[in-house]
Amino acid sequence: MPDFLQQAKDLFPYTQSLRRDFHMHPELGFREIRTGGIVAKELESLGIEVTKGIGKTGVVGLLEGAKPGPTLLMRFDMDALPIREETGADYASQNQGVMHACGHDGHTAIGLTVAKILHANRAQLAGTIKFCFQPSEEGTNGEEIGGAEMMMRDGLLEGPGVDMSLSLHLWNEKPFGWLGVTKGPIMAGADIFTVRVTGRGGHGAIPDAAVDPIVAAANIVNALQTIVARNVSPLDTAVVSVTNIHGGTAFNVIPPEVRLEGTIRTFDHRVRQRIVERFEQVAHGVGEGMGCQVEVEIKRITPALVNNEAMAARVQGTAQRLLSEADLDTAYQTMTAEDMAFMQEKIPGCYFFVGSNDKAHHLDYGHHHPKFDFNEEALIRGSALMAAAAMDVLNSA
Repeated sequence: MPDFLQQAKDLFPYTQSLRRDFHMHPELGFREIRTGGIVAKELESLGIEVTKGIGKTGVVGLLEGAKPGPTLLMRFDMDALPIREETGADYASQNQGVMHACGHDGHTAIGLTVAKILHANRAQLAGTIKFCFQPSEEGTNGEEIGGAEMMMRDGLLEGPGVDMSLSLHLWNEKPFGWLGVTKGPIMAGADIFTVRVTGRGGHGAIPDAAVDPIVAAANIVNALQTIVARNVSPLDTAVVSVTNIHGGTAFNVIPPEVRLEGTIRTFDHRVRQRIVERFEQVAHGVGEGMGCQVEVEIKRITPALVNNEAMAARVQGTAQRLLSEADLDTAYQTMTAEDMAFMQEKIPGCYFFVGSNDKAHHLDYGHHHPKFDFNEEALIRGSALMAAAAMDVLNSA
């Protein structure tokens, strides 16, 4: 077996330079033209077959090993966020109001490094690698669907057909040296909801002549919190969060309408179904009981991200061998969501986390924070583990 960790260390200057370049020139979802162009150029320089424009700005590279075998998809997201950067780093964003605040610059750099490593070791590779550089993981960005679904619609999982997948996330919620590789659900399914509460507006000093949607909405917010507490088993996990309340224009005017927005997060489809059912009942029951009309809209954003148990076990074994000193967490879960879940609904896969924060150097801000940055040595670990896991899962298939 090649020494993937040493190879990743040797390539670190390359990885770091790519990451910092991407960080300086972030692009929002479905606008990753410069980023995708660099990705395509780097893959083509290795002689890897490249297809552009999959999912608008996505890039796919195909690397065939010397031996026959299955096809493994390796996915890396490329998009940035509409955030004004406040890191003060030498490589800070030069695109005003746009920032790589989630580590996707690192993921893209890792993907290109893994391509170099596996290309150099293709004589020992049994199967085909399909490198997927995905746009718009951070939402739909004005389109009907996000990057994962867009690439799938454009045939990502076909020609050749994909048998399994690997993907990763640099994870600032955990310190450098930590790894998270979990069997089963690892990230939550996400829904967004909108509740419109319509009453009858009036003067704030004469509330009896109005039907107050603000009071009704406030009671709906409180009642929704009982769903998880009283309708979901304590052994299951779920979140219902109201995150936006819009209503009213003046201190002395009772408005005719209030709008609530928020999110539902679940790991299990049965739990989700129960929450959606109770959500409708609670919102309508409370609001209409207070004389208002209530409209509820719930839209699924992503399903839960569920790791195939056999693949997760294989990656866990690779991690223990390659990074024996790492703090390997085999039970980690997070209620954040990820559109890789759509692909893993179709094909068995393993999505894992690489700890990347460094409190000693103030690199411990959370994802989507204006001061987000990470310990770049995590790039080495991510590259090495992705390359080694790819060879392990293909050669053992």
